[in-house]
Order: sequence, then C-alpha cells, then structure tokens
Amino acid sequence: MESPNGTIAQEFIFSAFPYSWIQSVVCFVPLLFIYAFIVVGNLVILTVVHLNTHLHTPMYVFISALSFLEIWYTTATIPKMLSSLLSERRSISFNGCLLQMYFFHSTGISEVCLLTAMAFDRYLAICSPLHYPTIMTPKLCAQLTLSCCVCGFITPLPEIVWISTLPFCGSNHLEHIFCDFLPVLRLACTDTRAIVMIQVVDVIHAVEIITAVMLIFMSYIGIVAVILRIRSAGGRRKAFSTCVSHLIVFLLFFGSVALMYLRFSATYSLFWDTAIALAFAVLSPFFNPIIYSLRNKEIKDALKKHLSQAKTWFW
Repeated sequence: MESPNGTIAQEFIFSAFPYSWIQSVVCFVPLLFIYAFIVVGNLVILTVVHLNTHLHTPMYVFISALSFLEIWYTTATIPKMLSSLLSERRSISFNGCLLQMYFFHSTGISEVCLLTAMAFDRYLAICSPLHYPTIMTPKLCAQLTLSCCVCGFITPLPEIVWISTLPFCGSNHLEHIFCDFLPVLRLACTDTRAIVMIQVVDVIHAVEIITAVMLIFMSYIGIVAVILRIRSAGGRRKAFSTCVSHLIVFLLFFGSVALMYLRFSATYSLFWDTAIALAFAVLSPFFNPIIYSLRNKEIKDALKKHLSQAKTWFW
C-alpha cells in the first residue's frame, strides 16, 4: 500500500474510536467486562456439557460447538478493540487486518451454518420424534458440526485473497472499529475495481444470509405446524420451549447481521455503522450464554449441582 507521498503504508489506522482519554476508558471498562463474561460464560457451558453425560445429546453438542465458536468469534475483534481504546496509535498491520477479517468472518459463517443445523435438529426432534434417534445419530451430529466449520473457514478465503491483491494508495484511516470487508474496500485506490468488488461482496453476503434464513424459516414453519396440532396447552408449551433459546439467538444474530450486510448501496453514518457492528460482534455473543443457561433447565440444574459440589469441596 502506498500513501499519497509515495511511501509504502503497512498499516490501517482505526478512526472510529473516541479521541478523548476519558471516553476511551468509559468504553474500555464495559467492553472488557463483556468480553470476560463471554469467554467465562461459554467456557462454563462447554464444561457443564462435557461433565454431564446426560447432556451428550445432539442439541447440547451443537450448543457446545456454538459456545466454542463464540469464544473465537469475539477474540478475533474485541482484544484489538480493547488495546486500541488504550493506545494513542490505533493501528493494525495490513496482514493483521486480513487475518482479523478472515477469522471474524470464518467463525461468523460457521455460526450461521451451525444455527441452521440446530434448526434442522429441532425440526427432526419435534416433527419426527420417533425417527429422531435413528436419524440424528452422534455420527451425523459430528458430521454436521464439522461441515459447518469447514464451510465457514473456506467461504471467506476467496474474498480475503482478492482483497490482498488490491492496491491501497490513498488514506489508510479505516472508519470502523475493526477490519471488515466494506470499510477496507472503500480505501482501495482502484475505483472501478473496488466498486465491482463491493457489489460482489454484497451479493455473496446476501446469498449466505438469505439461504440460512430461508432454511431456518422453513424448519420453523414445520415446527409450528406440528406444535399447533398438539391438543394440550402443556404439550404445546413444552414443545415450543425447546426452540425458544435457538429462536432468540437466531433473531438477535441475524437481525444485526442483516442490517450490516443486506444494505447493498445504502450507507449509514459512522455512528450507526459502529452501533450495528457492536450489536452483532459484541452484544449478540454477550446474550448467548445468558439465553442458553438461564432459559435452559438442564444446564441450570447441572450448573447448580456442580456449584453445590464445589461449595462442599471448599468448605
């Protein structure tokens, strides 16, 4: 990358962070708390599921995989945000920017695929309860989880390689809080090529998001149709309760992602760009451990059991 004076610029500078030291500290403290909560909360879910054999079912295997991905999804961006808030020079190397984009999007796409697989799992459990154990075997569950990760880590590779070949000869000030496709592409100095790439990236994201949403939507149409045929209110409530957590996580995550990546030619102010980015990069992962622990009786009971055992051990 060359700057206007002809020298090669090897970094991007984040310009969306507050310039005031007091404002930076005010942002740093809650962000640090949120990140710590995300890591600890998801590690607790992973540990509880691992230690309790009765939770070794497809649904909890998927939840564990989602928790594992959430840790790395947030680790791709939040630690750099924290260091930038306390640093005078909020910069990231060009290669570091590419790596951040790759791991952020690869773990994010893996989560999208996993949420789709979880919808399929709930569809089978409610719509075909008698055949569910023979269809959703541990082998199929592992294959689906692995396929989600493979899909996630392969899909963004062409975009990353493509961006790495672009010349960046203008400003290196990135108007965002982390490296993402569109903010980086706006800094490319080949206007026509960059515009084409932005349009291509928009289409790719649209296809990924709409495909996942349609598959999840069709799964829930089948689920709702079966639930409505259940005669007792208690039976309907029990059947729907197994889907509520997944549905809330789906709406939180896909709602903010759609606002960011399904806008095509629409542009937002820097404030709204930052707010939307924080929604799906920070807030959605923050709520996931709460949703999957507080709304899940089996995980709550298992956690209470381990906490009581810990108290007995220490006291």
